[in-house]
Formats: sequence, C-alpha cells, structure tokens
Amino acid sequence: MRPVSESLLVCCKLYISEARNSFVIESIERVAKQNNVVIVNKFVDEIYNRTSYTLVAHSSTNSLLDTIPLQKAVIDMMKTALDMIDLRLHEGTHPRLGVVDHVLFHPLGASTLDKAAELCTLIAASIGRLLKVPIYLYGAAHSEGRTLDSIRRDLGYFQPNSDGRQWIGDLNTDISFVKPDEGPLEIDPSKGLITIGASPWVGSCNVPIHSDDIELVKNIARSISEKGGGLPSVQAIGGSCEVACYLLDLDRVRADQVQAEVERACSELGVTVGKVYLTDFLPEEITSLYVKAIESC
Repeated sequence: MRPVSESLLVCCKLYISEARNSFVIESIERVAKQNNVVIVNKFVDEIYNRTSYTLVAHSSTNSLLDTIPLQKAVIDMMKTALDMIDLRLHEGTHPRLGVVDHVLFHPLGASTLDKAAELCTLIAASIGRLLKVPIYLYGAAHSEGRTLDSIRRDLGYFQPNSDGRQWIGDLNTDISFVKPDEGPLEIDPSKGLITIGASPWVGSCNVPIHSDDIELVKNIARSISEKGGGLPSVQAIGGSCEVACYLLDLDRVRADQVQAEVERACSELGVTVGKVYLTDFLPEEITSLYVKAIESC
C-alpha cells in the first residue's frame, strides 16, 4: 500500500438521529460492513439521542467509479435509518433536521476536495430521487459555497420545540422559502430532511459545564464561538450541560484551546468545567486506523 500521505482516501461522517435503540444502530452499521467499507469510529450519545459513524474508503484513482463501495454503503445506511426510525417519535437534546441529519465528506491523504464534492452531489441526487427526502447541499458541494450554519439557521435548526431544550417529534417546518437542491419540495414528517456537504476536515469536541442553567451554557457557547467574537473558525452550541463545538480549521484552533477559552469564560461566572473530549479522531488518526483495519483483513 502507498504511504498514507499519498493514498487517495475519502472519509464520510454520517449523523443519525438515534442512539437509544441498539438494534437500529447495529442494523445501520451492519449494512456498511456488508459493502466492505471500514467504519473507523462510531460515537453514540444517548442524551443527545444521536449517533455518528465515520467511514473511510480507498480509491486507486480520482475516478468516482472507485468510490462505488462507499457510495453504496452510505446510501444503504441512510435507507436503513429512514426505514427504521420515525422522526415523529424522536426526542433528544441535540438539534436535528431529519432522521439522517447530516452527511459530510472529507478528502484524506492525496485525495481532493473536488472529488469529495462530486461524490456528495452524486449521492444527494440518488437519495433525493430514490428515498424522496429533501436534500440541501453545502460547502464545496454547493455551487455558491453555502454554509451548513446558514441552512440550519434558515430552517430553525437551533430553536428547540419543547421545554428543557429538547427537540421532540417532527420538524413542522415550511421549506417552501428555502428550496432544496434535490428531492421533493415537501417534508415527510417521519423522515425530515438531510444536509449533505463536502469540506476540508472539521473537528468536533465537547466541553462539559457543571451547571444546570441551560441559558448560561448557551451564553458560554456563544461567547467562545467566532460568531460571538470568540475563537476563530469555531462554531459552538450550548446543550445539556455542555458546549459542543465544530473546529473548522484545526491549523488555527484545536481542542485544548477550546478547553482554555471555556475555562476562562466559566471562571468569570464561578462555574467549573469538565475535560474536553473529542467525538471523532483527528485526520492522521483516521488514516492510520483505516490502514490497520485493511492490513488486518
């Protein structure tokens, strides 16, 4: 095998709105393995009621034909989730727009962002047509580079629909003013909608906050985010007793800097903080785990 740094690898992160039904989680995972795609990480959060899968596949060339196993695995996982999960019955403390809430593709090694974006648009067209779900593209997969954050804000993603900062049941959202890129123009309440994008690597980490005051946690999240005047390239949301962050540029800000900024903000409020934790591996760890998995087969 070529050195990891020279390999053409594509990574897909798939976020599913379910974490409390182990049979469903295992069924979704099983269809990926049936397509000979490596799952290098699975993060199950029962409080959020959300599970993320990180899949990696190798490509010998820059042709999309080489990504057929990954395409099939992702589509089959999404179909399994949509068949087995009813958004109307879902509840959790993390925002979501659908059963399959978010799909993100990253290039790894010597692969290109253009290839990841092409893969996105191909899968989005297939899902929209076959599974009848509205699809919103973002990042390099969108012609104007629309951001995930802008889609989510337009569709009310960050507004809980129940007390206690809970998201319960279907969206009850009108999408007529934000036309999807693929799929139907109306939402099936049992499925919701899907955001699919391609971008350079995005890290994710959470910092526990020792407080039951949800508004306080939200304010801390806002203060450390770039939008709130805090750390550059960081998006943050205050959830159930923790701040969840996307790190959009790991060359600028990493998890230890998020920890320090949260500690600073909390010390001013007399609130203590837990240890930051990553919800996925770093790019170099992802590629290493993939190579080990392939070599062990």
